[in-house]
Amino acid sequence: MKNSLRVDRAIINITQAELAELIGVSRQTINTIESNKYVPSTVLALKIARVFKKPVEEIFMLDDND
Repeated sequence: MKNSLRVDRAIINITQAELAELIGVSRQTINTIESNKYVPSTVLALKIARVFKKPVEEIFMLDDND
């Protein structure tokens, strides 16, 4: 799975720490999601999507290996 989280954060000008605080996780969790080392739970993906006011599918995309 890949994601556009880093780009989406830049567009609204928030840091990893600020996003983490908004959704109730650590900054390290955001970093690992952005680095594609961790796939978020459905609840976490929905919280992230809510912050960016986008559907989950616009932030998280399946790649050919999924």
